[in-house]
Amino acid sequence: MNKPHITIKDIAKALGVSPSTVSRALKNNTDISQETRDAVHQYAQEHNYKPNALALNLRTSKSNTIGVIIPQLVHHFFSCVLSGIEETAAKSGYNILVAQSNEKYEQEVKILHSFLAARVCGVITSLAKGTTQYDHYQELLDNNIPIVFYDRICTGINTERVVVDDYAGSFAAVEYMIQTGCKRIFFYSSPPHMEISKNRRNGYLDALRKYKIPVDESMIRYCDTCEQAIAITPDILEEEYRPDGFFAINDETASGILYACKLANLKVPEEISICGFTDGAIAQSTDPKLTTVEQHGEEVGQSAIHILIDKLEGKSEQKSSNKIVRTNLVVRGTTK
Repeated sequence: MNKPHITIKDIAKALGVSPSTVSRALKNNTDISQETRDAVHQYAQEHNYKPNALALNLRTSKSNTIGVIIPQLVHHFFSCVLSGIEETAAKSGYNILVAQSNEKYEQEVKILHSFLAARVCGVITSLAKGTTQYDHYQELLDNNIPIVFYDRICTGINTERVVVDDYAGSFAAVEYMIQTGCKRIFFYSSPPHMEISKNRRNGYLDALRKYKIPVDESMIRYCDTCEQAIAITPDILEEEYRPDGFFAINDETASGILYACKLANLKVPEEISICGFTDGAIAQSTDPKLTTVEQHGEEVGQSAIHILIDKLEGKSEQKSSNKIVRTNLVVRGTTK
């Protein structure tokens, strides 16, 4: 009776390493230690490992379909990114396959496996909030499928990236609020492991330091939705040393702050200034309209697809490309 074929996952489980490590070891990738490579090859030989025919086909077959992951389509920035990708892909003769992670790591993993099965030729993606492990992306690279990250990037994998200048945008916003009289500015941030959180936080902190305003860690809160802002802001507004300004990680959060300030009968911007980050429809539909940092989502999408197509068509001279899209501050009614 023939023994069942073992898989890369079987080898990984037996040796206590990740499937992507096994895959790279089988290809003698020098990023993997010689000891691990030897152990993988020995185990594979002893257990009669045969490469999966489908996986081989995935590596060699060509398609003109690009997989795109959007964390949430309802967000203005991500829908603008998608518009930029769609328009450029169509002009260049590529199809796109779009999926939404809904900010969930597990969903992101499923999407990438479905992209593999669909034989996409490349992937453009932005990390879900819950993603802190990246083996599923390494699996794509191990199958020779190039990846371009946009906005929320993975620094642990050497791939192409397109980001907005989060640091400069944050610095400019907070500096403007200080220059117009704010001295106690709260920062509502997204989860701290995300690169955009780190960069916007650093911009906020450096603006305070430039104007010799003491840094108070209690003024940095992890809050990145309208609902969360409405929930936590009322208590902050009742503190003895009430803030005179809020800088929010996105416009949705800024709109929640504005709503809470109105409930507390505080005048915006006379008593409190508010600034968001995105410049979508929300920014122009609040009363007063939001001051915010414009992200240029369509340009981000266009840059990401151009970089990926150049990579696919062998036009990329560099091993990896990093593109930074500049931001600009749009001053409206929620700041002085």
